[in-house]
Amino acid sequence: MDMRNQETSAQAPGDLKLIEDYALLPGVPDEMIDADGNLRPGWAALMTAFDTLGPEELAARFERADQYLRDAGVFYRKYDGAEGKERAWPLAHIPLLLDESEWLTITEGLKQRAELLERILADIYGANELVARGLLPPDLIARNPEFMRPLVGIKPASGHYLHFCAFELGRGPDGAWWVLGDRTQTPSGAGFALENRVATTRALSDIYAGMNIHRLAGFFRDFRDALLAQGKRLEGRVGILTPGQHNETYFEHAYIARYLGFMLLEGEDLVVENGQVMVRTVAGLKPITVLWRRMDASFIDPLELRYDSRIGTPGMVEALRNGSISMINAVGSGILETRALSAFMPRLASAILGQDLLLPEIATWWCGQDAERQHVLDNFDAMMIGPAFSTSLPFDDLRGTALGAGIPEHQKRTLKERLAASGAHYVGQEPVQLSTAPVYVEGKLVPRPITLRVYAARGEHGWTIMPGGFARVGSSLDTTAIAMQRGGQAADVWVISSSPVEQISLLPREGEKLMRNPAGSLPSRAADNLIWLGRYAERCEAMVRILRAYNARLAELSNPDIPLLKHTRAYLEAIDIDAAEALPRGLLQAIDSAVLSAGQIRDRFSPDGWLALNDLQKTAQRFGTRVQPGDDATRAMTVLLRKLAGFSGLVHENMYRFAGWRFLELGRRLERGIQIARVSGWFTGKNAPDGAVEMLLEIGDSVMSHRRRYSVSAGTQSTLDLLVLDPLNPRSVIFQLAELRVQLETLPGGIDDGQLSPAAKLALQLHTDLVIAEPSSMSQDALEKLAGNIGMLSNLIATAYFT
Repeated sequence: MDMRNQETSAQAPGDLKLIEDYALLPGVPDEMIDADGNLRPGWAALMTAFDTLGPEELAARFERADQYLRDAGVFYRKYDGAEGKERAWPLAHIPLLLDESEWLTITEGLKQRAELLERILADIYGANELVARGLLPPDLIARNPEFMRPLVGIKPASGHYLHFCAFELGRGPDGAWWVLGDRTQTPSGAGFALENRVATTRALSDIYAGMNIHRLAGFFRDFRDALLAQGKRLEGRVGILTPGQHNETYFEHAYIARYLGFMLLEGEDLVVENGQVMVRTVAGLKPITVLWRRMDASFIDPLELRYDSRIGTPGMVEALRNGSISMINAVGSGILETRALSAFMPRLASAILGQDLLLPEIATWWCGQDAERQHVLDNFDAMMIGPAFSTSLPFDDLRGTALGAGIPEHQKRTLKERLAASGAHYVGQEPVQLSTAPVYVEGKLVPRPITLRVYAARGEHGWTIMPGGFARVGSSLDTTAIAMQRGGQAADVWVISSSPVEQISLLPREGEKLMRNPAGSLPSRAADNLIWLGRYAERCEAMVRILRAYNARLAELSNPDIPLLKHTRAYLEAIDIDAAEALPRGLLQAIDSAVLSAGQIRDRFSPDGWLALNDLQKTAQRFGTRVQPGDDATRAMTVLLRKLAGFSGLVHENMYRFAGWRFLELGRRLERGIQIARVSGWFTGKNAPDGAVEMLLEIGDSVMSHRRRYSVSAGTQSTLDLLVLDPLNPRSVIFQLAELRVQLETLPGGIDDGQLSPAAKLALQLHTDLVIAEPSSMSQDALEKLAGNIGMLSNLIATAYFT
């Protein structure tokens, strides 16, 4: 669908059905329709295309975008409880369109602002001339909770304090874009901007292809290359430092790490030795020299910053002093998010750069100064009252900013008293009337307030601006409902060029040297979670197979008290499974544990694998109490078994045979060996009732193999031979030990100077014992001991790679 020739044919909104009822708000600028009532550049082509599709096809297209986001597992965490809940990413389906000429103005203004912020931060932690010259009040720095005093005098290893920034923009009543806020601490959303683009273009691929939209990949490619160049100069690795999976934007951390090929690290993955930051990997400690920090600065070092931090790395500040680690952005950069700084930015630009700000600032009055405080008190009802610093106001009932006139009288009196007594905590700001953009609601377009988040990255040749970013769109006309935590949505941003744009990707350029990551770069924490993911997946499968066999016989015999079923229930009770429950809590907990382990390593997990695992969890939860024991439970277990098999197949066939796959495989083989050994001992023991051997073969998924392998009916000896000692049976214990030997000997340190590691030695010993064993020696006690010895392998692996 070529859109380039449609600009001149539909400039008036009245020509288009979709927007014939689109009602502008009086006195409020709109992103789609200009002050003269005409469609802005690009919008005519987009709305014409939407009209051509028709309402049913358009709704189907938007659902396609939502389905992609669900399938990809895109989420953010909404904090409405102790840890918050994962919520689907709220995509506003209609992109925000901006003309290239207007974007150039934004780009130049943000480059200027980024450089200004760099110079301010360098002075705050360096010469402190801005305070000495009276350009910044000392209280604004000294009282600021984001001022990291231990970082004063430390020069960044890279030579720069800022490398990645975000800016909140809003269109003012004069039609120009204004800066609403700076994000320099841990700017979030760049990964979500990528996912917005993928989801939107999947739904509107034909429309997108027909318009000259600037690509995002080049921005990320240049920033990736700049970080890799830093890491190479400092002779180390590049990683992304995350607080962990309970952070509201953890999905983005994992997504960006996977997209750029960087390690995703938590504080416990790192250790400082002799002033050098090292990563705990399965191949030992490895140096890391560049960390893209997504963790608030005060948490990174419990020794010198927040003593109560449980997510930081002791000694990190000392490493910064030594210049052995480059932090993106510098620790302490959060001070630039101080709202009160807006009051001083115009004169700081003039003093530092010798220029006026290219993008205007919201008029701001910091109440730490007498005249400004009185001005805010005199005009209280007409101002937005908010915190001066990046933390919330010291007032229990007021969060964020609020229009003075909208604050209840009893709160207003108290707030005025506090402002008069301790004005340094407050700012007053000119209220901003945000522009509106169209949102698709129940088949119609309605205007909603909008802000623009744009990203700047420092490359090898200076600052570059992401050509788009993402727009935050309100869920109502209330401008406070723009934030995701308050029901806002996110829209893709299309910057439209008048000529074809370059097709850019992260693939290597022609003639560029191919770079491979070393095999030993797997962090120990990730390896630990991969092992447990494999173990939980196998544990779930073992439970499901036993429960299916039990419920199938319960449905057939209708008597839960026959010896075989009582014997099976006793085994299940020993592993904390209540067979009286058609879908036992123990099974649901095992599935949840598998999902939790996978959630810790989202950056190393394929979207298909994650989707399969989540589908398993949702299916089990959906069955819930609706499933009844007997035939109903048998069918439910068959469904779960099929989904488990799908997950295992995806992992086995699609996961690259790197160290991560080996640890996942170790977990699967360890757990399968333990489960088969224990269940074989129980169902072939002296107290095993009639029918136990046949049930064991079914649990071990070896009924057909037994018929082909042996010319006799199933008996204890043939069953043990097949499930424990047969090296060709992928369900047998000996098969698991053979696979464990291969993986353990292949891992870093598995064979060192011709010597096997302790884990590899034990695997060899256990395997050799089974090679020479006879079925008659496989008593229940012997099999229980074998299961315990396989469990010891897990401890030896943990000692070698995780401690």
